[in-house]
Amino acid sequence: MSKLEFGPESLHRVLDGHDIEKQDAVDIATNFKSTAPFVFKTSQKLRNFHKGNVISFSKKSFFNIINLCRDTCSYCTYKSEPNESKISLMEPKNVIELAKLAKKYHCTEALFVTGERPEQKYQLARDWLKKNNFASTAEYLIHCSELVLDEGIFPHTNAGNLTKNEMRELKKTNVSMGVMLENISERLRHKGMPHENAPSKEPLARLEVLNNAGELKIPMTTGILVGIGETFEEIINSIFAIKQTHEKFGNIQEIILQNFQPKPDTEMNNYQTPSELYFKMVVALCRIIMPNSNIQIPPNLSPYSYQEFLTIGINDWGGISPITSDYVNPEFKWPKINIIKENCKKLNFELKARLPVYPEFMQFVNNDLKQKLSLIVDNDNYVKEDYWK
Repeated sequence: MSKLEFGPESLHRVLDGHDIEKQDAVDIATNFKSTAPFVFKTSQKLRNFHKGNVISFSKKSFFNIINLCRDTCSYCTYKSEPNESKISLMEPKNVIELAKLAKKYHCTEALFVTGERPEQKYQLARDWLKKNNFASTAEYLIHCSELVLDEGIFPHTNAGNLTKNEMRELKKTNVSMGVMLENISERLRHKGMPHENAPSKEPLARLEVLNNAGELKIPMTTGILVGIGETFEEIINSIFAIKQTHEKFGNIQEIILQNFQPKPDTEMNNYQTPSELYFKMVVALCRIIMPNSNIQIPPNLSPYSYQEFLTIGINDWGGISPITSDYVNPEFKWPKINIIKENCKKLNFELKARLPVYPEFMQFVNNDLKQKLSLIVDNDNYVKEDYWK
């Protein structure tokens, strides 16, 4: 790769194919106002070298299965209480109806999202599961995965800290799964911090889920929430933790970098969203630390500038739905896919639809699912253009 004219020596070594040391990354980040131009050029060169000019996305439908949750995070409005109007308890018939609608709109991903083991805290959740003849949310997710697969939509489950046995069962119908690491820092669980009342956000517990997924050979999406009071060093430690897992198992298919957005009626409503320079630095450093990874930002959370991130290292927009809201961030609408495509084209990037599993991770998918996937993919394992348009 072509060299930088100036800049930190560690970035030149990265362009020569060497890994960046953690302390070098911390030093560069600490001085981000002066190092940013060199970091951005480096991340762009690395993305171009490893990913070319293809930008991918997954055309999805968001299945808000149950949004009761045993955890309480200081920034979350996804969680509902039993008496709130926003509560979601999707019955099997509702799951089938949405799957049929998703098929009509040529979606390929059924994103299943739930609160963290709501049956451990709420009688309502236990009663609802019992009424449908299920003992746990995970057991119900296994059933829902079968329902949507029968309609020709491919499940991707993100339901918090699932056990190894639960993931083993879900692997039979899910082409990929996900759990956000969010941050490796124990400090963020201390008193007054965002994860104080969220035991599932214990970093070691999240890492165990990623490691179990690795042992099961499940294509896994994970990521970091940026701007919740962390330090640059904690961000970099988190990226290196993900890198270590991927180097051991090879199954981390995607890293989501999500910029925090403050919400009314939360303890963190007075926090500010991270500055664009800070967030861009995180994105670029992630590319530098993990040069060959699939890295995405949600375009709806950067509605006026998402296309700018194309020049600092991302290669994916994540899931975008033409029919359902982002229930985690409902105030931020998905941009239209055709608008995203035009914005990509203006910067000489080609937008392609992928499945919930990335093309290069298809070998992890079981043969039955792979046969179903083969009906709608091209020779490069992207979704055929005449199918998703």
